[in-house]
Amino acid sequence: MERLSALRTRVVVMAGQEAPTVSRTRRKSATQHGGSTLADLHQALQDYLPVLLGLFKDGSQLQHNVQFAWMNQEDEAEETAISNAWYEVLSVLHLMAMLSLSQANLLLLPRTSCDGYQPKVSEENRRASVDIFLKAAGYLDCAVRHVLPQFPTSLREDLPVDLAEGVLRALCLQALGQGVDIQLGMAIDSAKATLAVKRRLACEMVKYWQQAQDNIMNLPLANGWGEKHRLFIKWKYVEAKAAAYYYHGLILDEGNTEKSHGMAVAALQAADEYFKESKRSCEAFNAASPLSRNPPLWGTMKYLSEKIPKDTSSKVRINRDLYSHEKIMETAPTLPDFSLALKPDEFQLPPVVPSWNEDNVGGGQASSNHLKGERR
Repeated sequence: MERLSALRTRVVVMAGQEAPTVSRTRRKSATQHGGSTLADLHQALQDYLPVLLGLFKDGSQLQHNVQFAWMNQEDEAEETAISNAWYEVLSVLHLMAMLSLSQANLLLLPRTSCDGYQPKVSEENRRASVDIFLKAAGYLDCAVRHVLPQFPTSLREDLPVDLAEGVLRALCLQALGQGVDIQLGMAIDSAKATLAVKRRLACEMVKYWQQAQDNIMNLPLANGWGEKHRLFIKWKYVEAKAAAYYYHGLILDEGNTEKSHGMAVAALQAADEYFKESKRSCEAFNAASPLSRNPPLWGTMKYLSEKIPKDTSSKVRINRDLYSHEKIMETAPTLPDFSLALKPDEFQLPPVVPSWNEDNVGGGQASSNHLKGERR
């Protein structure tokens, strides 16, 4: 238990150092000193998890004797404390996923290139970020499929909304959706990628974000981080639809019939409307507390922000001149339904550390422990 407590304290100290300056919590750790990186904190969690899992060894009652407490971000309650070690495992996997998402986002920050041109994200970093998004999705998928089922129904109802099944599933799908977004950006930059490839990626991205929204829309997310999370998913979902309808419209326009050209006009008009809506959704996200600034466009949307209005205007004008109004659909055609290619990396809970097999392991004093942490 001393080793368990020491490893967890290490995690708490590092998490306090890595926490964003804008925090929901009204208190700060008194142990903030030194420095750490996301990688250090991730390693600390990996060291902690196999020791933590020893609480379940041979059906030990230790799993119920230690109270674990975490600060919440999206729940109305600032803190949730539960005397069940599965709550701690779930929280650790959630934090590992959040660290991975942060690591991927850092890789995607545009850097000033050595040739002096405007900042950009290297292809190497983009490919690496996709791998990290899949790793984050793997932690969350493990949490949903292997850890949540360990909770009795009554205890699952006591979990904060941060760890609700809908939020965990939404975060998993969000990671996959962001991964496809990066793949689409690389396809746009590739001379070999066809319109069909770009359309497929865009349509898959729509499905990921739609499923993420379906999982989170009815949850009681509190104002602040919770509401901002909901607005982020809404923004990215609308943005994905703009991209999908744009590429669908371009492919329809390659057809040789009046009907296909009419459908192309409707699809491109839908792309333009969704693009305008995505800008409003982005503004709503940034204006929600805690406030965030609107970053410069880059990647997929930098390209599409120029192409969608331009191509929609020109192709709509041409087709309206060629065909009667009756040949142009008033509503957008249905997007193609593609199977989803990206899957979460498989993550399995590690084996218990051998030290739990020592004869002197006991749990007589465990009930006095109260361990606290901060959820990101």
